[in-house]
Amino acid sequence: MAVLLALGCPIYGAHSSPGRFASSDNSPGRDWVMTWDDEFNGPNGSPPAKNRWVTETGGNSWGNHELEYYTARSQNLRQEDGHLVIEARKEEFTGSDGVAGHYTSARVMTHGLFSQAYGRFEARIKVPFGQGMWPAFWLLGDDFSKAGWPACGEIDIMENSGAVRSTIRSSLNGPGYSDTQAITSSFTLPHGHFSDDFHVFAVEWAPGIIRFYVDDQLYATRTPADLPNGSRWVFDHTFFLVLNLAVGGNLPGRPDSSTVFPQRMLVDYVRVYSRGKVSSGAARGVGWQSSPEGGARDGGILLPAIYPSFIVRSVLAFRKN
Repeated sequence: MAVLLALGCPIYGAHSSPGRFASSDNSPGRDWVMTWDDEFNGPNGSPPAKNRWVTETGGNSWGNHELEYYTARSQNLRQEDGHLVIEARKEEFTGSDGVAGHYTSARVMTHGLFSQAYGRFEARIKVPFGQGMWPAFWLLGDDFSKAGWPACGEIDIMENSGAVRSTIRSSLNGPGYSDTQAITSSFTLPHGHFSDDFHVFAVEWAPGIIRFYVDDQLYATRTPADLPNGSRWVFDHTFFLVLNLAVGGNLPGRPDSSTVFPQRMLVDYVRVYSRGKVSSGAARGVGWQSSPEGGARDGGILLPAIYPSFIVRSVLAFRKN
């Protein structure tokens, strides 16, 4: 989701291309070490943890002709029953900057708190539905303020046009392949809609290759060979995470009379893994404490480096319940 952040990223756009479909030898259960997570187990009504997330606010269309004003209010952003709730509302609202609009929603990121180069980034999300809804889970290059967009790089793990309820898309944005020329793939459910239930959206990223998954099913693989001639692969440095629910914009278009408000994007968890022991330069952040044993510690639970991710997930599922 190429978006103008308080960061400065411009407009969204992409064309579809098939990508390469192949079985993965990089399966999610193989030697992953958790480096960061949020299970959203805070008290009902509380904001997301400040040592993990930065809440962005504003209503300047975010470079995509979006209609919402992002707020930090609990009406738009809160923890509830073990989930992060990002709620889009239809209401008259004027921000402290004087910008007025007809819709509100929320957007959070880990910039300045956590970033990582390479690994597995996943979130279990139930998306909203309806014309004009635009939920997204994505990564942006840490160097955006110096390199600018799209040279900083952007990895869109999941975005959905709310009226197209059975299909999500993923994209790579970089210099020479952004906006309408982004490298884009899509995944369509064989039955039902993404808004019916939670699904796990993930990317596995290694030097020179990025793989996209839905519910651990590999559906696209991207390498420098997919880029336009003369373009540069910029996915070789640390990126941070972003979650948001836009209203309107270049991808979904405006809401219409069929759109029901409020709409909620529910996030059950966000988890980040790395292969083997985490090097000091691979991940940066203050929200996670690495342990001397090569695992990671959060909430009093130690997850050693020898544990594959299916064990890590079982431990976290037990903790969550």
